[in-house]
Amino acid sequence: MKAISAITSPAQTATASAGKKNHLLFMILPVLVAVLLLLVPVPAGLEPYAWHFFAIFVGVIVGLIFEPLPGAVIGLTGVVVIALCSQWLLFSPAEMAAPKFKLASQSFQWAVSGFGNSTVWLIFGAFMFAAGYDKTQFGRRLALILVKYLGRRSLTLGYAITFADLLLAPFTPSNTARSGGTIYPIIANLPPLYGSKPNDPSARKIGSYLMWIAITAACITSSMFLSALAPNLLALALVKSIVGIDISWGNWFIAFLPLGVLLILTMPLMVYWLYPPEVKINDEVPRWARQELEKLGKLSRNEILLLVFVCAALLMWIFATAWIEPALAALLVIVLMLWTGVLEWKDITGNKAAWNTFAWFATLVALADGLSRVGFIAWLGKEGGALLSGISPEMATILLLVAFFLLHYLFASTTAHTTALLPAMLTIASTIPGINMQVFCLMMVTSLGIMGIITPYGTGPSPIYYGSGYLPTADYWRLGTIFGAIFLIALLVVGYPWMVMIF
Repeated sequence: MKAISAITSPAQTATASAGKKNHLLFMILPVLVAVLLLLVPVPAGLEPYAWHFFAIFVGVIVGLIFEPLPGAVIGLTGVVVIALCSQWLLFSPAEMAAPKFKLASQSFQWAVSGFGNSTVWLIFGAFMFAAGYDKTQFGRRLALILVKYLGRRSLTLGYAITFADLLLAPFTPSNTARSGGTIYPIIANLPPLYGSKPNDPSARKIGSYLMWIAITAACITSSMFLSALAPNLLALALVKSIVGIDISWGNWFIAFLPLGVLLILTMPLMVYWLYPPEVKINDEVPRWARQELEKLGKLSRNEILLLVFVCAALLMWIFATAWIEPALAALLVIVLMLWTGVLEWKDITGNKAAWNTFAWFATLVALADGLSRVGFIAWLGKEGGALLSGISPEMATILLLVAFFLLHYLFASTTAHTTALLPAMLTIASTIPGINMQVFCLMMVTSLGIMGIITPYGTGPSPIYYGSGYLPTADYWRLGTIFGAIFLIALLVVGYPWMVMIF
């Protein structure tokens, strides 16, 4: 049996070999890009150490796009390399000449500065909330309740999926966790009830429709709530550090509210028209949901406690920021969950996704801050502002937003996109006379969720739904283009005037 199992076909061997070659290429590519940029002459008006920092930064971004290693490893590598070479990459000659300057100490302090960022801790805390939803099965209960009452018709089932994501989004900072941990496991059980199978012509009966509804809803809610997408919080930190503007949870929500409500109410119907299911009505789905709810039984003690805790956190995030830092509010809720048994300490230590994201975001925050520190962002803003000189503030806002949105085709990570492009866009906009920076910042940050719809790799949930077998490649790219255009136009036509009026 061992001898038989060890036999591999030539095709399998060739596939494995090709995979190793691709992995090796992806390993080399970030280093190669960084070295090539280091060899390029320093642009006029920019300090050499700033250009060298930028070269390493681009290498990190390339690594995040292709991910030969986990994102946290890529980010940590970049921070360590820059800290080790800080004499040439991080500090200006004037800083190094200061009497109290100590290279080793200052380099280390910069390298770990991201780990003290409150936004990073808020992201980590919110991941623990998601763990609570998963462990208590409260998130599953919410989704099943909606399916029970809205699942008879395909159209209302689409609305049920959308509303389930809407309910979970404010408390779940990772749309990947929200979709992969709660929404997808529920809806994956639904298509077989209609005789709809993956990777089969029957997928169009209802499975394809449900999967596209789900990814659409995830993208909309990711823009609707500050706390619904991890890069939203990173974007918030970048906006504050680069242009000094604070965006509260409430301001974010109000800014996107009319557009968010419009999209939530119309997108399931739009998908029903543009990508219609073959089965329109089925009585089995509500029965299945009712049976699953019966298995769950009444609300458990831990579910009730979780509901109280997350509502308390949300209230503190919205109304109590003057008295308690949002990250500290999240940590307070985590402590309460641990003391009451909603979570156990092993749930904290064993949450690999949370710790990975914690390390990843901490290093990205330090790297993005370093770009500003060395003067590269200021130089880029000056150059970009010169290119846009003579253009009205309104037209400049639109052009920068469209460019920011469409450039997402180049990124397989909203985090990488945010880290690479948002600082540059903010700096360029700040040099344009008459531009409303509050509105510009809100336009930029609220676009991060909806832009994820355009590709099968555009946001965390995309590979989940794309890999379900219900969304063929051609369909995904076609629908991504259509709905991406709809979202972008809606943001410009509905969101922009509203934000100008309010802010």
